[in-house]
Amino acid sequence: DNCGFGLIAHTKGKVSHRVLKTAIEALTCMTHRGGIASDGKTGDGCGLLLQKPDFFMRDIAKKLFDVKLPELYAIGSVMLSQNEVQRNTTKDTMATILSDQGLKVVGWREVPTNNDCLGEIALETLPVIEHIFITAGSLDKQNFNARLFIAKRKIEIALESDNSFYIASLAENIISYKGLMMPVDLPKFYIDLANP
Repeated sequence: DNCGFGLIAHTKGKVSHRVLKTAIEALTCMTHRGGIASDGKTGDGCGLLLQKPDFFMRDIAKKLFDVKLPELYAIGSVMLSQNEVQRNTTKDTMATILSDQGLKVVGWREVPTNNDCLGEIALETLPVIEHIFITAGSLDKQNFNARLFIAKRKIEIALESDNSFYIASLAENIISYKGLMMPVDLPKFYIDLANP
């Protein structure tokens, strides 16, 4: 009654940028399902939940951390405070809770964005958006996913008073790109989405 949802998939599971572009096109066709703020550019929220782009993320990990990721790893898409001290405290809390679950933080990546497409209202509350890279150690896929789920919930509870913190996704096989913009501006804001 108040939201639009679309699902785009290749019937044989083939990974391609074409599928992503089709999903973005479908998202822009649902602009009428969302609200628009008084600045005419700030939306009430839109996003893409997609299969983790494995090759892309492995390439980033190699360039940023000089690490070859193991077969089993996860990416978290996290929104953090603009305040550096608060942001670092939040990251430390996350790392501790993930470690308590037997998970290892490989590193953090600030997600490249183009803020020019955002409205004034969205810019006022714009968080720092980062990806956290997590490995499973000796865990199998089922236990890794279970530990990620438990860690995510414990992190949310530990940081519930932090109004600038939000986990958009924390999973082994998916990643989320979302924000308070118009659907047509999502791929303009997230530079990653233009990478073939």
